[in-house]
Amino acid sequence: MNKRFLLTSALALGLSWGTFAQNPLQVKYANTITADDLKEYLTFLASDEMRGRDTGSPEGLIAANYLADFYKELGLTGPVDGSYFQQVPLVSSKFDKVTLQIGKAKLVENEDFVFTGDGDMKKVAKTDLVFLGLANDENLAKVDVTGKLVGIWAVGERSNGLINKVMDAGAAGVVIVSMEGQANFDRIANRYKSLAGRGRIGFEREISQRPVFMVNSDKMGELFGTPVEELKEAAKSNPESIKSQKASYLVQKSVTPVEAYNVMGFLEGTDKKDEVLVISSHYDHVGVSSTGEIFNGADDDGSGTVSVMEIAQAFATAAKEGHRPRRSILFLNVTGEEKGLLGSQYYSENPIFPIANTVNNINIDMVGRIDYEYQDAENKDYVYVIGSEMLSTDLKKINEYNNITYTDLILDYRYDAEDDPNRFYYRSDHYNFAKFDIPVIFFFNGVHDDYHQVTDTVDKIEFPLMTKRAHLIFHTAWDLANREKRTRVDGTNTRGER
Repeated sequence: MNKRFLLTSALALGLSWGTFAQNPLQVKYANTITADDLKEYLTFLASDEMRGRDTGSPEGLIAANYLADFYKELGLTGPVDGSYFQQVPLVSSKFDKVTLQIGKAKLVENEDFVFTGDGDMKKVAKTDLVFLGLANDENLAKVDVTGKLVGIWAVGERSNGLINKVMDAGAAGVVIVSMEGQANFDRIANRYKSLAGRGRIGFEREISQRPVFMVNSDKMGELFGTPVEELKEAAKSNPESIKSQKASYLVQKSVTPVEAYNVMGFLEGTDKKDEVLVISSHYDHVGVSSTGEIFNGADDDGSGTVSVMEIAQAFATAAKEGHRPRRSILFLNVTGEEKGLLGSQYYSENPIFPIANTVNNINIDMVGRIDYEYQDAENKDYVYVIGSEMLSTDLKKINEYNNITYTDLILDYRYDAEDDPNRFYYRSDHYNFAKFDIPVIFFFNGVHDDYHQVTDTVDKIEFPLMTKRAHLIFHTAWDLANREKRTRVDGTNTRGER
């Protein structure tokens, strides 16, 4: 780290060179965050008995109560009229019957196709399946999609906008290819198969007749009786050359409420108590597979959740010993992240404390492992930092200042690029705070072979490194909670819709 850069940054923030000396109080309370405590909490939350902490599951509710009891024992207050729970009004949508027949071929759900759309029909619809290929204006001028199922080729593209374009053009529904190869499709199909029993979790919305069937490239070729390479070429400029097929389909849906909660513990500040720092993680994971295998979610996001717990314990201990933060701190563990950032969306749109008074969101999602990029590195003491300079020119500097002062981690910004193909910025809960122009900072360890696999277990967590990352987050939080001025919002949110 360049000392001249840090001095410049310090001056810009109203600091002096002398303040690079460690604050003994911060060190004292940071040291209450230990690998042993993190391991104890995580061993419970990511145990087989917790069955993957699926949103709205009995085990998810056990996890919620575990967190609430922890905050209560620390002496933190429940900010929802004395409660530690914010109920999130989710529902489970089950597609009790989905059929698709093309020509004489009766396709099997979650083997030949995955249903990703919406709808509820009283009887089977009969129409044609036409091939559009690329969903652009040129192809739409060549193919009549009105009232038809429409075959779209969308490999390597974001498909939602393409589906909207075709539906707006009058299509009855869509059969879409968004990936090539059976193995990739099978992973998604297995995920949807596991969802079939408990339904898709989300907010209740008016049902839209929007049948969308996902198939892989080979299956699309079979449906049109055309080799895949020929189909790919036709997709570009002559989709009308592909013969249409007779089609029929049926979608039937039922909706039931789901009991799910955000969990929060609140530490009131002193002279700046109306300003609130939010430190967040998601405590849900993806439950159990259709064959009974448990997705323990030790790294995703058990690691972030127990880090929030330990950071809360450090601040609570400081407060009990007369060192309460100037700003208030809300420790927020959200539900439904794995279903589409649902819990954080609900909190940000229905905040317990005014959004205008929320100074920052520190979000922790996967901080317990070493990823592909660093697995062979000599120095593995790193953490990815995402979103820290988009809305505020202060936040990144504050985090870097605390890192060089206390923890000396490698702060890696490679996934902070706006054109990051992984789109990690859009995939965790800070997103729902940033959309309200709250400066955010997201800490992340990157992906590994066990990401969203049944092998994401406690025995693979790097507890010493995880502890060091939690220390950095604590020091940054201490700084944000106690500095004279809140971080400026002098940037623009350039990352809009997910």
